[in-house]
Amino acid sequence: MYAIVEIAGQQFKVAKDQKVYVHRLQDEEGSKVTFDNVLLLEDGSNITIGAPAIDGAAVEAKVIKHLKGDKVIVFKKKRRKGYKKKNGHRQYLTELVIEGIIASGAKKSEKKAEPKKEAKPAAKKAEVKAEAPKKVEAKATVDLSKNTVAELREMAKAKGVEGYSSMKKAELIAALS
Repeated sequence: MYAIVEIAGQQFKVAKDQKVYVHRLQDEEGSKVTFDNVLLLEDGSNITIGAPAIDGAAVEAKVIKHLKGDKVIVFKKKRRKGYKKKNGHRQYLTELVIEGIIASGAKKSEKKAEPKKEAKPAAKKAEVKAEAPKKVEAKATVDLSKNTVAELREMAKAKGVEGYSSMKKAELIAALS
């Protein structure tokens, strides 16, 4: 029996008692982890393919230890220019042992409700932004000399003033006042 499961953004083909090295997980060493995003499940001759995941299927694993992977050398060079850069990188990994594959009856892990909380402040910000232009328009009618000629022409066009395109700044201010 094997399964293809998504763990930390990557897909792995796992079987019972198999060791798997995945990107670093937040869980502590010795803790048990359940992955419910099972994409494919093979049980003898039966193959079940999810669309995209199989409902009720899960893979149980135990965190053995956290470690760093082998060093990867990144060497950059541009020939005939004297440019050489050598850089190293070690990936943080977690070693897992697959304890079991559950074909059906697994409970889905609960998702956090944080995105809903973030949506409400965004709506409030939109309301504040909608109110801000009203204040700017009130100030603009009081002090027109700080506006540019293009802004004054747009205001004159909105008010319906004729001949605004050939007017100078002082004439536009007088016509709008």
